[in-house]
Amino acid sequence: MNRNELFSSRWAIIFAGLGMAVGTGNIWRFPRIVSQQGGGSFLIPWLLFLFLWSIPLLIIEISIGKKTRLGVIGSFGKMMGKNFAWMGTFVAFVTTAIMFYYSVVTGWCLKYFLATSFQGLIKKDSQGFWLSFTSSWEPAFFHLAAIGIGAFIIYSGVVKGIERANKILIPSLFFLLIVACVRSLTLPSAFEGLNFLFSPNLARLKDYEVWLNALTQSAWSTGAGWGLILTYAVYTHKKESPVLTSTTLGFGNNLASLLAAVAVIPTVFSFFSTQEFSLQKVQEVMKADNQGLTFIWIPKLFSGIPAGSFFLALFFLALSFAAFSSLISMIELDTRILMDAGFSRKKAVMLIAVCAFLLGLPSAISMGVFNNQDWVWSVGLIVSGFFFTVAVLKFGPKNFRKEIISTPGSKIKLGKWFDVIVTILLPLQFLAMLGWWLWKCYDNDPQNWLRVFSPYSVGTVLIQWAVAICLFIFLNKIITKKILTNNNDS
Repeated sequence: MNRNELFSSRWAIIFAGLGMAVGTGNIWRFPRIVSQQGGGSFLIPWLLFLFLWSIPLLIIEISIGKKTRLGVIGSFGKMMGKNFAWMGTFVAFVTTAIMFYYSVVTGWCLKYFLATSFQGLIKKDSQGFWLSFTSSWEPAFFHLAAIGIGAFIIYSGVVKGIERANKILIPSLFFLLIVACVRSLTLPSAFEGLNFLFSPNLARLKDYEVWLNALTQSAWSTGAGWGLILTYAVYTHKKESPVLTSTTLGFGNNLASLLAAVAVIPTVFSFFSTQEFSLQKVQEVMKADNQGLTFIWIPKLFSGIPAGSFFLALFFLALSFAAFSSLISMIELDTRILMDAGFSRKKAVMLIAVCAFLLGLPSAISMGVFNNQDWVWSVGLIVSGFFFTVAVLKFGPKNFRKEIISTPGSKIKLGKWFDVIVTILLPLQFLAMLGWWLWKCYDNDPQNWLRVFSPYSVGTVLIQWAVAICLFIFLNKIITKKILTNNNDS
């Protein structure tokens, strides 16, 4: 491994890992979900699943990347054997498919930051502004801008690109979130919102949906099972501790989510305190989807507070930083795979940038396509996490713990509890999440649950997964021969 392709320090991988993990899901999804699921009662299972799902998978990913020094496809081929490399291809494709529309989201954030900073138009008619923007060709332009900025960072390399960018983005993001929290807590009725967020209603813990929502939020928010932190781990030093790094990333990610919730939820309470207040009104706002909450309701909320325009621009700047830090990790995942296949970094980045723009264009110009792709591949992440579990089970949890995770000189050692989590708890959580999401899909629309062209049907999920998996199995020998042979692996 070229020394120029290694992170310079432990802090560098921490910042890069936090950039990967802390994304728009922390800022626009977490406050919404925690409000819907009863505030403080949601936090208990959410923290629990950090240890039962997210951190174990992060440990697995970092350990595999550090050991194999290959991207996702090559890592699966080296760990499990060439016949199973298609699982790594599926993991890579799911994350890549998300990148195609996540770059669109990043473009939205960039547009709204510019609009709130210089135009001041959004708060006058936030819904009209959103509909006008998304029905135009503007999202395509900002999608291109997002891809261009992300590709430029990756083009610059690991130290000069990824490391340097995240050393700016992540401290700035946390600073902006803290500033937003301070402002939120100085608003009227803010402490009612804070009390709602942190006071658990233990009776809600009897509701299985609270637990399943907590599990899915933890799974998606931390980036565990995406293959992203595996890719960054390729550039870590031999003494890097997967356990210490994973735990730091997990807690850092959850801290960002809590800061976002403290910034948003008390603001919602304060907004309604000027009217006839009711908790029902607050929860109605928080029932809006991610787009509705962020791009329609957030401008309305900030318009009702002193210096709202300034803090609204600050919010979208933080959201843009979170989006870009995650987007560059997705671009790097594909870059690493092409480099494993013999491409130079510069050629790989240019090819990925062109493909990402073209394949993300349908999501940029059609909300129907965007919503379908978000549904299909965000649920696909559950399968990706399961494939990492399968990789460890095939290798043997005990052997994996001692031969792959173990770091020479490290005082942190994993016990047999890791074997139990991988053997029993991770598969059970996978079945619970997948079964629940598919059941919700059927329950919401029993008449159309198998319709392939319905945006949120079981049918559209299964057919797209099936096509992808069959194609990757069919091409498995060709793909693995190119990658593993190029890396002197027979």
